[in-house]
Amino acid sequence: MSSSNTQIVIAALPKDKLDESHFSLREVPMPEPGDGEVLVKTRYLSLDAANRAWMQGATYKAPVVAGEVMHGMTLSEVVESNHADLSPGDIVECSSGWQRFAVHKPKELGKIEVRGSLSNQLSIFGISGMTAYFGLLKCGRPKDGETLVVSAAAGAAGNFVGQIGKIKGCRVVGIAGSDEKCAWLTDDLGFDAAINYKTTKVGKGLAEHCPDGIDVYFDNVGGDILEAVLFQMNLNGRIACCGAVSQYDTGNPQAGPRGVPGLIVVKRLTMQGFIVSDYFAEREQASDEMAEWLADGKLKVVEDIIDGLEHAPRSLIGLLHGENFGKRMICVG
Repeated sequence: MSSSNTQIVIAALPKDKLDESHFSLREVPMPEPGDGEVLVKTRYLSLDAANRAWMQGATYKAPVVAGEVMHGMTLSEVVESNHADLSPGDIVECSSGWQRFAVHKPKELGKIEVRGSLSNQLSIFGISGMTAYFGLLKCGRPKDGETLVVSAAAGAAGNFVGQIGKIKGCRVVGIAGSDEKCAWLTDDLGFDAAINYKTTKVGKGLAEHCPDGIDVYFDNVGGDILEAVLFQMNLNGRIACCGAVSQYDTGNPQAGPRGVPGLIVVKRLTMQGFIVSDYFAEREQASDEMAEWLADGKLKVVEDIIDGLEHAPRSLIGLLHGENFGKRMICVG
């Protein structure tokens, strides 16, 4: 095992667009676990749009601070343990951040039983799949025959949202940022239609592809797209608020969309935010159902895996620009 630890730290917090100059790579001594602590090695690092939101201040977690290791969810392997409940070789979920090794207290680690490939624990059985499952089914509450719209539909959670919507009998319309992504959504994942927001006015596209209005909207982006959807929601529609990526990578987030609260009142809409961990008491049941859908060929898993921790900054920037198809992650181990 190496005698040093590679880390990527925040050199300076961005005031506008994120670029690689905001990060720096450093080598530090290997951390050593103390009494009751555990040393883990990062195998996979999750890249998420939320990484950028954490640089804007406190959210559901503490903000990223200049000079510290960049925050990030990881899938890690126990390499040394001073606690009876964990042994070398165990696979755990944790927030080790952008580094090869980290020391944790056991309460900071979630031991998991691996289903499928190791990388699947960050996609379908990890935060992405669980976000889609709980956000759609608990907040969106889709019914057979309804129309579901999902933004960032080719992303980590969005592609699963659409596929689960089809399983539940919905007409599914995705919104994505390229013709290639839109074709992938319809031809490979079974969406009924897809709108390229970069070349089509979203309101016009929604009117065309959702002639009976929108019953459920899974919102990953906020901003202008949320506004366009609000005006075409049906009475008693439901909106699951997962994220607002359109407002993350900027020093000047725009004001909230028009139609709030007016359209929410008039159309009796339910607009619910959530954090996936709110539902982790039901995670095993959700994973079982997702596994069944996967085995039956009702779900497809697409992972965008990039080798090398040193590529994390560029890869996150690319994700914010919409490069990825499915779940993007870094293979570190």
